[in-house]
Amino acid sequence: MCNKRTYPILKNHPLIEGVFIYERDDFEKIRKKSKILWIKSFLSFFEEIKKNKIDVSLDLSLNSQFGFFSWWAGIKKRIGLDYKKRGRFLTHKIKIDGFEDKHVVEYYLDLLSLFDVPVKKYPLEVYTDRESKRWVQEFLKKNDLGNDLKIGIAPCGGQAFGSQAYIKRWPKEKFSHLAMRLIKEFNAKIFLFAGPKEKAEVYNIIETLNKYNINCHEFTDLPLEKMIALIETCSLIVGNDTGPLRFADALKKKIIVLFGPVDERVYGPYPYEPHRQAIIKRDLACRPCYRKFRLPQCPYDKKCLRDIEVEEVFEAAKTLMRSG
Repeated sequence: MCNKRTYPILKNHPLIEGVFIYERDDFEKIRKKSKILWIKSFLSFFEEIKKNKIDVSLDLSLNSQFGFFSWWAGIKKRIGLDYKKRGRFLTHKIKIDGFEDKHVVEYYLDLLSLFDVPVKKYPLEVYTDRESKRWVQEFLKKNDLGNDLKIGIAPCGGQAFGSQAYIKRWPKEKFSHLAMRLIKEFNAKIFLFAGPKEKAEVYNIIETLNKYNINCHEFTDLPLEKMIALIETCSLIVGNDTGPLRFADALKKKIIVLFGPVDERVYGPYPYEPHRQAIIKRDLACRPCYRKFRLPQCPYDKKCLRDIEVEEVFEAAKTLMRSG
């Protein structure tokens, strides 16, 4: 079960038989029109789950709502993480106060012990579809990019932090100068990846590059499956702690991730493979300040990110590009 935004990531996975899409906003729109229709829609949603006669649910949401869904749908064994007593509908649970000191993937894997499944560590995986791959090939052919070295840059912060996403971003002017160095050193074609709500940030970078008569390609409206297919063509991805870097990591690409307030031990590349991954951060006394799902106001104007120099990131790119 997932929402519409994450559905494209899951629908192409070869081990997933089916996906139930729950979009809260859609149900809320129905409720505002008619409470009776809203109740009928929920009952129909649960009935669809019941038809599959599911034996076990693994709840990674940290929210009581989805445990309730599993209970209502008649799933007898409900396993999950219990954060702030929100696991009241779970039959088997592991209490947590937050994600700290180990990778979030390992918190999820801990649930397997409640299901008598031995834990084996695997790298992340992500899949796209044939249609998206075909679209990418047509795009590369149309723009005569097939044989060029392609480097992706993810300069924004994703949607998880909402209005505070800016606090995860390396300064945009530094991304602009990094792009210029990569183009000059490697004769690379630059792809900028971001979400629809991050266009302004991306266009600021493009405007700076245009002043030096440097062109790049921006992708802020791509469906996730097409973004994944396009990242698959890149030799290196550089960016903040955000979605495109997760995709690149799962595709076994060389990546450089810039970490500010977030703990790289918890949310960094998984598993850590230094031959293709570089983590750049500043070990200030105040970082990581994002703890137990809370992000305080920064009194130092993002010093942990501002202090990372373009030359440092560029040298990491040179090292990774020349390895392997």
